[in-house]
This record gives sequence, structure tokens and C-alpha cells, in this order.
Amino acid sequence: MNLGTLIVGPREHVVALAELDDTAVAELGPLLRDAARVVETLCRPEQTYMCMWSHGRDARKHLHIAVQPVTAEVGARYGGLRSEQLQARMLADGHEPDVREVEQFCRRARELFLVITDSSGERGDGVPR
Repeated sequence: MNLGTLIVGPREHVVALAELDDTAVAELGPLLRDAARVVETLCRPEQTYMCMWSHGRDARKHLHIAVQPVTAEVGARYGGLRSEQLQARMLADGHEPDVREVEQFCRRARELFLVITDSSGERGDGVPR
């Protein structure tokens, strides 16, 4: 996936949203919102995709939710493809962002997550202060 894509996944082994307990469900909404805010702030995308995957080779493997910024540049690089067609092409191309750029993005994202969670009155782990 492109630079700025964040993957959200449960700590426990879960393969479907339907398996999440009430605590995990209560934490997931704010976490996805905050991840989208980080992506929107740092990447300034035309669109932010959120999609769930759990595929393994022959069965469900582990729940992952991708929070993916789609900028005009990304769209142009892939001939204007959108949605699952864009993601499929990106995965098939196997292009990986530069490691230094990923590390820099991760530092900035961590800092912004701290700011966002501090302003929302949470410690950063979904627990109110």
C-alpha cells in the first residue's frame, strides 16, 4: 500500500468484526476515527479509504482494517483507478515506499496520535484519564 496507510488490528486473535467483544467494539470506533484524522492531517488525501481484510490462503486469518490515504498523485500513478481496483493494482505491483519515508511518517503519526488522544481525554489506549 502507499505511504500513509495505517493498519488497525485487534491485539487478540480475531478474524471477524462479529467476534469482537463489547470492550473492543467500544474502542474500535474512536481508534478508527483517530487513525483517519492522522491520515487526513499528514497526507491531505482526496479520499481516505477504510476497508477490512481477514483473508488467509484458505480461511480467515486475522482481522485488519486498512486506513488508506488516496491522494491525487496516487490516483494519477494508477491511471485513475479507485476503490478495490486501485488497492488490487497496488498490491499486485508490490511497490513499497522508501524505508526512510515510512520511518518519518511513523514518527509524525505517533506524535499526532498523542496530540489527538490527549485532546480527547484518553490516555492513548482507549482508557479515559
